[in-house]
Amino acid sequence: MEGALTAVPGAHPTTDPAPGPVAEHALRGSRCAACAVTVHPVDPACPSCGGPAEPVVLSTTGTVWTWTVQRYAPKSPPYVPPEGGFRPFAVGYVELPEGVRILAVLDGVRPEDLRIDMPVTITTGDGVPRARPIDPEGLSLGLPIAPGGVARGRPADSEGAAP
Repeated sequence: MEGALTAVPGAHPTTDPAPGPVAEHALRGSRCAACAVTVHPVDPACPSCGGPAEPVVLSTTGTVWTWTVQRYAPKSPPYVPPEGGFRPFAVGYVELPEGVRILAVLDGVRPEDLRIDMPVTITTGDGVPRARPIDPEGLSLGLPIAPGGVARGRPADSEGAAP
């Protein structure tokens, strides 16, 4: 996946704080055993009290806390421009139920449709996490994504036609 904030392979060491049956690209953080502060990304020490922190898997749903549109190409490296060149994209902070705010590329929604407190699902992979809006029933909206991660058009119905 190249484009909006894709990681350069080998640029940052990978840590796997929670080995086992957890999905490979789970959103991982740490929680302090002493004061219960939760952070992302994983940190072996609590940033609040300095005590030891345990790895945890974080929620995959949250709400948009704030957002903006990135209208210029980020510095390279670590940004890897896509073949077609840079295209503006929405990026923002998603607040999880744990109280953690995660920087994420906001896919599947036009910038003019973004709203504070919009419910989203968040996924991880290479680079910065990505978030997509969810409808009131909890399903990800099926907006087609143009290069650069910006949605075009309206959601398709079950037959694939726009309502």
